[in-house]
Amino acid sequence: MNKPLIVTGAHGFLGRHVARRAAEAGYNVYGVGHGAWLREEWELWGLSSWHRDDVTLETLRGLSIEPLAIVHCAGSGSVAFSLANPIQDLQRTVFTTAEVLEFIRKHSPSTKLIYPSSAGVYGAVEEVPIREEAVPAPISPYGAHKLMAEQIIGSYARSFGVNSAVIRFFSIFGTGLRKQFLWDACRKLSQRDFTFAGTGHEVRDWLYVEDASSLAITALDHASAGCPVVNGGTGRGTKVAELLGQLAEHLGFSEMKPEFTNVTRAGDPARYIAETSKAIAWGWSPEKDLSSRVAEYVDWWLSEMGFAKARAAATNSATMTDRPRSDS
Repeated sequence: MNKPLIVTGAHGFLGRHVARRAAEAGYNVYGVGHGAWLREEWELWGLSSWHRDDVTLETLRGLSIEPLAIVHCAGSGSVAFSLANPIQDLQRTVFTTAEVLEFIRKHSPSTKLIYPSSAGVYGAVEEVPIREEAVPAPISPYGAHKLMAEQIIGSYARSFGVNSAVIRFFSIFGTGLRKQFLWDACRKLSQRDFTFAGTGHEVRDWLYVEDASSLAITALDHASAGCPVVNGGTGRGTKVAELLGQLAEHLGFSEMKPEFTNVTRAGDPARYIAETSKAIAWGWSPEKDLSSRVAEYVDWWLSEMGFAKARAAATNSATMTDRPRSDS
């Protein structure tokens, strides 16, 4: 049975995992977005075809298919980028969403839309865990633009019957992510730099990318004109200082005592923990605990950096006296 599905932003971190999970579920996956990708690479991620292009109505029409669903992973993925480039962030997140919706309205009205949004729409919350009913109050352009995209999707669902679902993901991480907190922290720790921004008491709900992609595919069975909104998280919060301790231990710096500048970054809320009962009611749940996933990430990071020998030495000693070096 031909089950065409489009993943926009399929070259990105979440997009490629969604593509592979969709292929495993029996979908014929078409990828659209930016990024140079060799055929042998995108085929490994489950794609039947890769179209390097802007996400527009005309690009989607050019595929000459009526997909069962579109998982719209294209868009901005960084608070920092949105603060430095707010107009570009608006274009990447809001305008592309409008183009996808117009394609569905005009040319493929039976297509379902799954939108990976962000907990950034909630802003600085007073109570955790955060329920989906909390009034959105984003404090960064990134969060504001995600909320605008959600609102446009809701409007098309109500006005045109577009079957859709929104997932407000919390802090997604996993092997292959070459940016954001875990990547930067591993780099700093490997250089014996133990000073970090913030207070260390900031709390985040860390969700492994495989669990996030699984939720995106699960959402296909629940998309409707009612446009349900669910949180994508574990329901468990971890302090930054605690996470740094886990990273340091796996890197071989068990004696590390992090220091914090007590200067917080603009747009960063203090506490984010998801209330996940709605996603759980869909039959979804995260598969592994944070500690084991952090260990996997550190092993991958060391391998990527060429620190395999240093990792082995760290495992056999209480401390690492020298900065890890390349295998070469």
